[in-house]
Amino acid sequence: MGHEAGTRARGTAQEPKALKRALTTPLLYFFILGDVLGAGVYVLVGQVAADAGGAVWVPLVVALLLALLTAASYAELATKYPRAGGASHYATRAFGPFAGFVAGFCMLAAGIVSVAALARGFGGDYLSAFVTLPVALVAVVFLALLALVNARGIKESTRANVVATVVEVGGLAVVVVLGAWLLLRGDGDLGRLTDLGTPEKGAAAAVLSGSVLAYYSFVGFETSVNVAEETRNPRRSYPRALFGALATAGAVYVLVGLAASAAVPTAQLAGSSGPLLEVVKEAGGVPPKLFSAVALVAVANGALLTGIMSSRLAYGMAKDGLLPGVLTKVLPGRRTPWAAIAVTTGLAMLLALTGSVATLASTLVLLLLVVFLMVNTAVLVLRRDPGEGDHFRTPVVLPVLGIASCVLLATQIEAAVWLRGLAIVAAGAVLAAISVARRSRRTDEGEGRRADVDASRPG
Repeated sequence: MGHEAGTRARGTAQEPKALKRALTTPLLYFFILGDVLGAGVYVLVGQVAADAGGAVWVPLVVALLLALLTAASYAELATKYPRAGGASHYATRAFGPFAGFVAGFCMLAAGIVSVAALARGFGGDYLSAFVTLPVALVAVVFLALLALVNARGIKESTRANVVATVVEVGGLAVVVVLGAWLLLRGDGDLGRLTDLGTPEKGAAAAVLSGSVLAYYSFVGFETSVNVAEETRNPRRSYPRALFGALATAGAVYVLVGLAASAAVPTAQLAGSSGPLLEVVKEAGGVPPKLFSAVALVAVANGALLTGIMSSRLAYGMAKDGLLPGVLTKVLPGRRTPWAAIAVTTGLAMLLALTGSVATLASTLVLLLLVVFLMVNTAVLVLRRDPGEGDHFRTPVVLPVLGIASCVLLATQIEAAVWLRGLAIVAAGAVLAAISVARRSRRTDEGEGRRADVDASRPG
């Protein structure tokens, strides 16, 4: 009996412990909202205006609706399989390890591209309020400093995140209030709010083109699936928090788009790399340097958090044998993945030196469309699997529309961006093939050794 109790005790000790379910619906809502509400809108409103015309709010609404389609698929899969891994885990379940690797690699590449885009955004008109320097030089120095902060430690890197998030949301609120004040005093032009199209594009084509860039402002919700395992009653909480956070972010972005369009002439907005600063200048009342400082905090915070995610994802994939083992090297004292930080930072520097903010943002969207296409398809494929208990179930039409939305947005991406994006996806496919082959070889060798052991046992 004592032996049996000891065996049970050892078995219990060896079982992996489940993560503590500490996140309530409100906490999860703010977690997702913090991920979505970020630096993208500070940089890209002008680029959206250049593509779509004065009615910037229209592509923002379209991008929100398209993001909600894929969010519905994430809501089903995150509650059906409430564990870390996200798109890579879902793709592996639905299509096998090759697709799972490609999904994970595209998420990693998207993170690196996003950091590069934000680095270029940091060196634009917001910084010019204080000092004028070459954007390429600023981007390289900025990324090097972020890498040092990242390497110092995760605690130090994220300690100020809550404060920075409050600052960046406060900055967006200031833009909305200033835009309203400008209109109330009789300035601005409400006619621009219905101005769709450019000399090169009709209204429909302009909206779709602008939606590709606007889509960048809503990404971030996909990382929240990694905390579903730590959420109380994820079946109920996760969909509510996810859709609520996206709706809130969408409302904020639309108000910002309305304020920017009405306050600033479209050509002026499109020509600025610090478009929201133009609203502040037109309205007055807030020192431009103060708002520029707020915008720089928002951009730096977004880049730092994304850089942390990218380096940890690279480290985790290397630890699982999916990327070269050198990426698992850590600093002896700080225990931070310095090799993964160095490689992801180096790649971000290369991208920042070879692409504009708009090109990098479109590349990121293209990579995420590959991932979202897999996720929307995985929902349909995995319907035959009952999953792990009760879970949220999205109507079949939504993932189907999600697939169509990914294809539609992909057709609006320029050929040069496609070349860059396809090169990244091709690299992921090659690494995936190598990884799957190695895993298959190890499995065959393991089965061979077990067969030898079984054959050597006396009958």
